Amino acid sequence: MKRDEILKRLEARELTVDEASKLLAELETRKPGTLYCKVSEKGAISVYGLQRMPVTLYVEQWERLLDFSGQIREFIQEHSAELKRKEK
Repeated sequence: MKRDEILKRLEARELTVDEASKLLAELETRKPGTLYCKVSEKGAISVYGLQRMPVTLYVEQWERLLDFSGQIREFIQEHSAELKRKEK
């Protein structure tokens, strides 16, 4: 949720002042590149902080991907010399 959205929800009395303050503080403490999750408007999970746009998948897709994580790590090890790495 963005700052403007939090303020609009506060104005519409959908949030208390304490809730809005907590959300605003959380926004300000996030550093660029820090990973965090949010529920998208369509009920999927969006992961922010990996790239410019969030990576958004439904629960079933995340579960399949997480179950496959061992094979991804193995593939990375086997093809390490061929893979490019982005410098931080």
